[in-house]
Amino acid sequence: MASVKSFTFFALNLLICFIAVQCGRDFYSILGVQRNANLNQIKKAYRRLAKELHPDKNKDDPDASSKFQDLGAAYEVLSDQDKREQYDRCGEECLKKEGMMNHGGDPFASFFGGDFFPFGNPHDNQHETPKGANIVIDLWVTLEELYSGNFVEITRNKPVMKPAKGTRKCNCRQEVVTKSLGPGRFQMMQQTVCDECPNVKLVNEERTLEIEIEPGMVEGQETKFVAEGEPHVDGEPGDLILKIKTQTHKRFERHGDDLYTNITISLQDALIGFTTEINHLDGHKVTVSRDKVTPPGTKIRKKGEGMPNFENNNLHGALIITFDVEFPKKVLTDKEQEEIKTLLGQDSTFKVYNGLQGF
Repeated sequence: MASVKSFTFFALNLLICFIAVQCGRDFYSILGVQRNANLNQIKKAYRRLAKELHPDKNKDDPDASSKFQDLGAAYEVLSDQDKREQYDRCGEECLKKEGMMNHGGDPFASFFGGDFFPFGNPHDNQHETPKGANIVIDLWVTLEELYSGNFVEITRNKPVMKPAKGTRKCNCRQEVVTKSLGPGRFQMMQQTVCDECPNVKLVNEERTLEIEIEPGMVEGQETKFVAEGEPHVDGEPGDLILKIKTQTHKRFERHGDDLYTNITISLQDALIGFTTEINHLDGHKVTVSRDKVTPPGTKIRKKGEGMPNFENNNLHGALIITFDVEFPKKVLTDKEQEEIKTLLGQDSTFKVYNGLQGF
């Protein structure tokens, strides 16, 4: 009996090893996502791990480069529907046989820019390198995207320097030179001194960049793509900075982490109470109920139904609802007017006061 168990265990291990050889790397495990993960979850996992595992941040790890390459391969496959379906059917080896891998894409650059090295010491360079201008672009996003998060692709034509024929003056600088004017006489003066460098030309190239709209991001918040700005002939390109701008929403207004909205109810509902539902930004329903008189301008606060906090998405602001009352447009008969007076039992009240209170 023991020998049968040992053989079964051995056979199982052998099968696992065979599957591993056939299928290659486990891309789901590398990204740390479930096999049913959607595209946004895959992109989020890659974006987070790419910053953690970048070789510049892990210089003491001899395997840092291979880990980063594995991560890039996993993202290349799982973010592409056709490649992912093929991988799920028969593994990495099938993709290689079909020529579906290593097409030269650079997912890291599409998320962070082509020259993203955020982990070095800014004081390493003794001489400041000239830098092209930064480009600042407003990125208009919906309130739904700021509530739930999203990935947005932007396409831009970027001027890129290419080799050209001839040479050019470069690294120009002011130097003090001494000029002899005769025995015992000389003159010191400044003049521009330049080097000779290979000539270059600017060529427009189309770049596709992907930005993550994270839940809870706020108006004016910036995301930087390093080296995706204006080029500098004798230095480094500037950065591309995307600034969050919120589109006007038909139902909600955001202030901090709180959301504001108005509900118009009938006079009947205002007097006897009501129950209704609001469609929230992610589609879930928020129940709103009143069992007493609701005067115009009444406000209620639904805790936890506001925007997610950017620093901690588990925290949400409040949803503040203001009620407007729609009065009937029909003309009441004398009899109906008397019935209303009897029903409400109110005396006429006219109070004149400063509603602005000095403001």
